[in-house]
Amino acid sequence: MDRVTKAYLDAFREEQSIESLKESDAFELFADYCVISDSYDDEFNVTDVHTGGDGDLGIDGIGTIVNGSLVNSIEDMEGLLDLNGSLDVTFCFIQAKTSSGFSGDQIMTFFDGVDEFFAETVTIPMNATVKSAYELMQKIYDNSLKFRRSKPQCRLSYVTTGQWVNDEYLSAKITKRVATLKSTGLFSDVVFTPMGADEVHASYLRSKNSVTTEFSFSNKVLLPDIVGVSESYLGVISGPEFIKILTDGAGNIRKSLFNDNVRDFQEYNPVNTDIKRTLEDDGTKGRFVVLNNGVTIVARELRTTRDKVAISEYQIVNGCQTSHVLFEQKEHLTDQVQVPLKIVATQDEDVVNSIITATNRQTQVTNEDLFALGTFAKKLEGFLSSYDEDQRLYYERRSKQYNAVPGIKKVRIITKSQQIRAFAAMFLDEPHRSISYYADLQTQVGTRIFYDGHKLEPYYVAAYAHFKLEFLFRSGGVPVAYKPARYHLLMALRYIAGGVDMPALSANKIEKYCSSICEVLWDNAQATEAFMHAASVVNEAMEGSLLTLDIAKTRTFTDSLKQSLGVST
Repeated sequence: MDRVTKAYLDAFREEQSIESLKESDAFELFADYCVISDSYDDEFNVTDVHTGGDGDLGIDGIGTIVNGSLVNSIEDMEGLLDLNGSLDVTFCFIQAKTSSGFSGDQIMTFFDGVDEFFAETVTIPMNATVKSAYELMQKIYDNSLKFRRSKPQCRLSYVTTGQWVNDEYLSAKITKRVATLKSTGLFSDVVFTPMGADEVHASYLRSKNSVTTEFSFSNKVLLPDIVGVSESYLGVISGPEFIKILTDGAGNIRKSLFNDNVRDFQEYNPVNTDIKRTLEDDGTKGRFVVLNNGVTIVARELRTTRDKVAISEYQIVNGCQTSHVLFEQKEHLTDQVQVPLKIVATQDEDVVNSIITATNRQTQVTNEDLFALGTFAKKLEGFLSSYDEDQRLYYERRSKQYNAVPGIKKVRIITKSQQIRAFAAMFLDEPHRSISYYADLQTQVGTRIFYDGHKLEPYYVAAYAHFKLEFLFRSGGVPVAYKPARYHLLMALRYIAGGVDMPALSANKIEKYCSSICEVLWDNAQATEAFMHAASVVNEAMEGSLLTLDIAKTRTFTDSLKQSLGVST
């Protein structure tokens, strides 16, 4: 392994708190992280996509991206299907080797594993992680009538520490295996990517940087000075140039650009259907500019060079529906299609929130939704980062918000999904929903979750407990066999460390209740003992049965665990 790769790997190990892993195992996680990060903008738990070990089919990582979200369960996929009405799927497979060469035999074994994964009948034993991904894949194809634009994409990445020299014989064998996968009729496209040291370095550096896009924006006017705004422009941009703003290097829409939108894409409702018809008709597409209200982008950084504009850390805060329809209909876009565009560059969070609020008021959005989206999230971000260094966490309101900030370990970054799941499990007694029914939990944002009257301490405790448990899984303090019940362990720990009688989430007394739990979590020995106590209660609730994800997803298991804790259900 060359010095640069080793330096990057060492930095990754520190960020992920996996210093104790041997180098080859850490490199597998490193490869998984680099490859998935190229297709997925948000932070994610790399151990959730890692499959390496016995029964891995020769595959070290599997990532399934559905409608722009990295999913690990059938229920999460079904939640996205219910929300969007369709499926847009990419399967990512990773094989990693610390060797400096590209072994033809090992690459063929990698293809064999992917072939087996998509076989109607699997004949080779699979470990639990691969089996879970396999069952998710099967369920996706059961819903093949719901594929949005086309069948799923399949991407295979073979990662080493050497240099790819495009060997003709090996390239021919790879081309043949890619053609074999395509011939199954399961995919719209199959791509094999050999990644040597240079490609790995570039991928890792991309994961550290915020999203930046450059595009032509010649038809624009500079708006007058506005307090809190460094620069702002109003104008029109051609449809093909606008697609550059929306898409990543693989040509997929960046779902993270719409994090500040309350509503996701509503599929082809009457309004979106009208937009689609306008774009499809050569006689009407030129009228798009006067028929559509356009798109508003808020960027943290903006640079202009003549007709070129470069924006970084940007969000589309108005025009989510328009953006998705334009992306879906990109084959119909020509320079005749002009998109009204407003770009606002600001570092002022109050300005950002006011723009989000004003633009979302044009749709049917409640005050609770807007509060949860802006004000509460901002307060939570400040609260989590206000603790001393060892207890400090970082709530990520924007995609890759902390990527360029030195010294922050990835495991201390809490995403919106992690925060909601951990809070629902620990303080709403719904660990089964946290595992696989995230879409259901999202509907409670603004009412039972991220509610205006809630104290912030329970959210910190839930986030810190999530962080501590993941740390103990990685360090061996808690056996990874309990991962299927990770959210049940959070719920059990609250009862063990805080007691059965929990004050209301809006009451002042909840602060003292949370403080008693923090005293346990902040001490490694006490935290390990408490989580292992929780694990013993999980064992009791299982009554000798094998703990599986299917069991942990059920309400029945949650009730059994509460009974074992002496809590009435």
